[in-house]
Amino acid sequence: MSSTTAPAATSASARKGRIARILDSDIYASFRSSKVTMLAAFVVVVMMLAALLAPVLATMNPFDPAQVFLMNASLPPSWLPNGDPQFVIGTDDQGRDLYSAILYGLRVSLAVGFAGVALAATLGIGLGLIAGYFGGRVDAIIMRVADIQLTFPAILIALLVDGVVHALLKGTNREGTAFWVLALSIGLSFWVQYARTIRGSTLVERNKDYVQAARLVGLPAPVIMVRHVLPNVIGPVLVILTINLGLAIITEATLSFLGVGLPPTQPSLGTLINIGNQYLFSGDWWIVAFPGATLAVLVLAVNLLGDWLRDALNPKLR
Repeated sequence: MSSTTAPAATSASARKGRIARILDSDIYASFRSSKVTMLAAFVVVVMMLAALLAPVLATMNPFDPAQVFLMNASLPPSWLPNGDPQFVIGTDDQGRDLYSAILYGLRVSLAVGFAGVALAATLGIGLGLIAGYFGGRVDAIIMRVADIQLTFPAILIALLVDGVVHALLKGTNREGTAFWVLALSIGLSFWVQYARTIRGSTLVERNKDYVQAARLVGLPAPVIMVRHVLPNVIGPVLVILTINLGLAIITEATLSFLGVGLPPTQPSLGTLINIGNQYLFSGDWWIVAFPGATLAVLVLAVNLLGDWLRDALNPKLR
């Protein structure tokens, strides 16, 4: 009996120890001391939960034709004249509940943002490690490609990638590939920041004693880069990840607003803003106002978290 309870007690004490170290860390103290950061974190968590629970929280599936009625089109918010209590913030031009559409759109926007950032980070970290560790001609080629890409705005790169990929996939259903093509476009637009940051840190780490020792014992280069160098250079990437998430969501919204992102059958905040913009001057302001406000609040909260994380991880500011 004692032999089985001892490991459980040890693991429980270890978990308590880790939690105690987190609560006693400088980063947690910095987080608790900033009310703005705590509010931003709360907003981000609430929006992520709302996106995950969209099928439960939404009053209807706004993109199910069986649940949409054109007779409900362009209804104002419930507190305005002619508003319907069933639609708290109104409906769009097709009679879809705007509240439900925003929840589903938030889900897609966050999914595209996370997928794009994950691709950009994977590609950028890998190329940065290779460039910094091997140096020489490999480093020169990767960095010159990065320099060339930096001369173009990210949105232009995303438009170019989106157009080329859809041209190559001409025989396929655009609606079925739009999500992944958009994530690929965003990922290929933001990898340079990760690559340059990781390369700079790797150039410093590769000459340290622990890397030289790993080489002497015969470890292959990929193992040294991933197991030994990467954990020591990953810190700044966490800040870039947070900030780039907001940029990725903005890029998705811009592409969808321009009509080259997700189709109306796959809602996103950008798609909803694009639809609402067409009816803004006819007086149906709510169709664009509420999705636009949701996008602005989400990106602002993510950027505030990124700014806090950058300052918290900077030893010069402690």
